[in-house]
Amino acid sequence: MKTLVINKRASFNYELLEKMEAGLILLGTEVKSARAGNMSLRGAFVTFRGDEAYLTNATIPPWQIKNAPDNYDPERPRKLLLKKSDLKHLLGSKRAKGLTIVPIRVYTKGPRLKLEIALARGKGRRSKKQILRERDIKRDVERIIRGKE
Repeated sequence: MKTLVINKRASFNYELLEKMEAGLILLGTEVKSARAGNMSLRGAFVTFRGDEAYLTNATIPPWQIKNAPDNYDPERPRKLLLKKSDLKHLLGSKRAKGLTIVPIRVYTKGPRLKLEIALARGKGRRSKKQILRERDIKRDVERIIRGKE
């Protein structure tokens, strides 16, 4: 399994509770572009229309701009392939607990592209600041230790 794209902001902005795997329905040029690492999950999230889940706001530019269709939208919603039981679980927990569903990474599994999604709860401003403070303290301690050696 080769990781193609990672959403680093997801773990910083959200507390990831439960992870699962979903398939993606993509065009051929989108697959080539994603395999080349030209995909962005910044600001992406999962929405529901009826009984189907869609990846929204993920950007996949065309592989070859000249060969792309005239009406190609790089941020179009892309359908996710999930089991019915997983869909019901995600939809139910999203409604009941007020959680959101964020994409974490895109990776290959054999010849297919898979998307790892997670049920997430938004972190408050205080917890983000605390994480940054802890990183700074850890970095300062490591500098002091390296300086004394």
